[in-house]
Amino acid sequence: MILKTFGWSFAITAIGLALGVLYDGWTAFGVVAILAVLEVSLSFDNAVINAGILKKMNAFWQRIFLTIGVLIAVFGMRLVFPVVIVAISAKLGPIEAVRLALNDKDRYQQLVTDAHPSIAAFGGMFLLMIFLDFIFEDRDIKWLAWLERPLAKLGKVDMLSVCIAMIVLLVSAFTVATHAHQHGGVHVDKAQTVLISGLAGLITYLVVGGLSGFFENRLEEEEEREHEAEEAAEKSGSVVPAAVMAGKAAFFMFLYLEVLDASFSFDGVIGAFAITNDIVLMALGLGIGAMYVRSLTVYLVRQGTLDDYVYLEHGAHYAIGALAVILLVTIQYEINEVITGLVGVVLIAWSFWSSVRRNKRIEAEGGGDFSEKQEVSSGV
Repeated sequence: MILKTFGWSFAITAIGLALGVLYDGWTAFGVVAILAVLEVSLSFDNAVINAGILKKMNAFWQRIFLTIGVLIAVFGMRLVFPVVIVAISAKLGPIEAVRLALNDKDRYQQLVTDAHPSIAAFGGMFLLMIFLDFIFEDRDIKWLAWLERPLAKLGKVDMLSVCIAMIVLLVSAFTVATHAHQHGGVHVDKAQTVLISGLAGLITYLVVGGLSGFFENRLEEEEEREHEAEEAAEKSGSVVPAAVMAGKAAFFMFLYLEVLDASFSFDGVIGAFAITNDIVLMALGLGIGAMYVRSLTVYLVRQGTLDDYVYLEHGAHYAIGALAVILLVTIQYEINEVITGLVGVVLIAWSFWSSVRRNKRIEAEGGGDFSEKQEVSSGV
């Protein structure tokens, strides 16, 4: 099972490391390996979230996610994306941006650093909306019940998550403007960039999430009809297969997954510049990491890990919230990439440990439905 799921990742790792050695010797080998570990550590929460969405899709769309999705993730976000943001921010042509990436690495890194506010605002707002929509939803299973119960009650207020996200964006832009004013207005247009990019991230979330939600609701209606058909079939002795997400619903969920993956990739791409400004080594290392995130996603789906460890999804969403805040803070202040990675790992490890404790309690109670009792003492 491990080899089948992670086989391609192992193969890409070997190829990527070998290409690194051929490109720039054993030093490049080390850089590529470090970048791969960085990407996996920063994107583990991505795999958990992806698994929660992917398990709703049929086998065909799961294969699309692992083939076309990988190409988009590896080549689009880890290779093309850094070049595109430089081309847009520096008002260069794509060929000139590639030339800079290969021949003038210091200048290229400076241009990416200059583009960081717009990247962080877009990705931060998109991820913040994911977190807010999660914590404001009333769920049967609660991890930090003392926090999630009152938030679920607040979530009954329409558009609350959008309002909070807009307030956060305005505060971020105002902070940037104030800082620029205090320092002689050196980057006076930075606040406008943050505001526009953040709005773009919010709109992207609302459009893609809204479309996927619409078709998911359509799917639920179809599932209800399927359930009624199954009950009728049982009486007649025939069997009706269970519905899974397909067609337009699966397409928009696939699109949502790709935008989500792109948002998760922002911190990895930006963080990679702390290790190297060589676009080739960056693409190799982050590409290897992206493959492991994909394989881990499939492993979680096929093993049913999210069903067995019910708080993992909660931990991943809290990690998303932390990452969103970190991205928005890095618009103005520097935060070490190690801290960014550790926050997500700690939150997910905590949720995993809480899930194990819950399972042991259920087993001690005789394996019955323990959902109501576990909410009282859930993971705290």
